[in-house]
Amino acid sequence: MKDAIGQAILDYAKTGKNKNIIVKSDICDDDVIPSEYLFRSYEEMPAIEQVALKRCVGKILDVGAAAGIHASYLKEQNLDVHCIDISEKSVEHLKSIGHSAECINFFDVEDQKYDTVLMLMNGLGIAGSLSKLELLLLKAKSLLAKNGKIIADSSDIKYLYQDEDGAMWLDLNAEYYGNFNFQMVYGEYKTDWFEWLYVDFEKLELAATKVGLAVNKIYDEDDHYLVEMAIIN
Repeated sequence: MKDAIGQAILDYAKTGKNKNIIVKSDICDDDVIPSEYLFRSYEEMPAIEQVALKRCVGKILDVGAAAGIHASYLKEQNLDVHCIDISEKSVEHLKSIGHSAECINFFDVEDQKYDTVLMLMNGLGIAGSLSKLELLLLKAKSLLAKNGKIIADSSDIKYLYQDEDGAMWLDLNAEYYGNFNFQMVYGEYKTDWFEWLYVDFEKLELAATKVGLAVNKIYDEDDHYLVEMAIIN
């Protein structure tokens, strides 16, 4: 009963009926993800995702693949894609539509090397908090083949803390304004509360440099940005 996203994916794949996934937060108002959004086509994807997919090469690890929309596009381009997700039902769906897929935590992936590690839909969020970002980047770095790259996105959400005059209000006891806690609710299905990180580009660049990764911002729109990261030679 905790696999809200996975159940939404299975239901939509079976019925084609759109239902809302409620995203609860400890900081801001509830948000909604329509289940049909998880099945958008390449043409329906935001530009940031289209740019990211066009830059994928070689053997690809799709982290948090969900319904497999990114992996499906990449397979259509004759690329080798392996999907991972912590949602068992999402992986069930991925396998049912012919993807190589595994239900595993990203930090538990071992003994593989990839030309592209793809982390979309604010994919850096799986770090959980700013204090754990370097650990996430180190793990991603360890999975890179020679000349491999990490393609990932995040958002600078400081606008949530700005008043009408542009002044910032922040909890001085908090580690970082981009540390969130979320819960997904889909009908009677509810995830546990989980940590999620939104990191500004400067903090990302600092963390990446510390672990030996060069960062190149390749897209930026409305506080949402896309980067490529590669091992510093």
